[in-house]
Amino acid sequence: MYTPIPYNMISGVIFDLDNTLVSSALDFDWLRQQLCCAADIDLLQYIADIPDATHRKQLEDKVIEHEIIDARQSSIMPGCHALLSYLRQQNIPTAVVTRNCIQAAKLKIEHHQLQFDRIVSREDFPPKPAPDALFDITQQWQLAPQNILYVGDYIYDLQAAFRANMPSCLVTNGDDLPFTDQASIVVQRLDSLTEILREQACRLQREHVRVVTNVQSGN
Repeated sequence: MYTPIPYNMISGVIFDLDNTLVSSALDFDWLRQQLCCAADIDLLQYIADIPDATHRKQLEDKVIEHEIIDARQSSIMPGCHALLSYLRQQNIPTAVVTRNCIQAAKLKIEHHQLQFDRIVSREDFPPKPAPDALFDITQQWQLAPQNILYVGDYIYDLQAAFRANMPSCLVTNGDDLPFTDQASIVVQRLDSLTEILREQACRLQREHVRVVTNVQSGN
């Protein structure tokens, strides 16, 4: 348990992919059974720890096969296009950091005609909840991590954001999740996040005008 990073001025947004921007119907319980992975063990870590390279590759290929199938069946999440359009209008950079393989990630993104400044998959950095990918994007964008919002639907997203010293937004998709208190912002759908960011931008603009007016008037 931890206290989430408070959000203030958001100058960049990083997204999870599955069930945040696009749908995913991957049955991880079934997949764990197929790969003989215990329910309480992270599937990707389980595969990475297999010492035999041939066996490890077989399991990796099995996961990729199901990710590709899932990508072809995916649909856009409500409010996704409107949020990304708003961020583009505001010149706010966007990225995706996903535990998916790069083939599945690009297939989903291209199929739904989404645009991002950067796409990061598990082939690039250790998968979430490791914060490595978030650190790298922070350096690339030359932004303070406190000004970058990470948006996702699972505890790994919140943990990665916290470890990177970033505020987080949890998209619940209407589910009653047990880790909502670990997010800086909680929304049911991306539409609500668009409104939050819009209201924040208006508030900061009003504050800027007030400060400039006071300076000009000598107050």
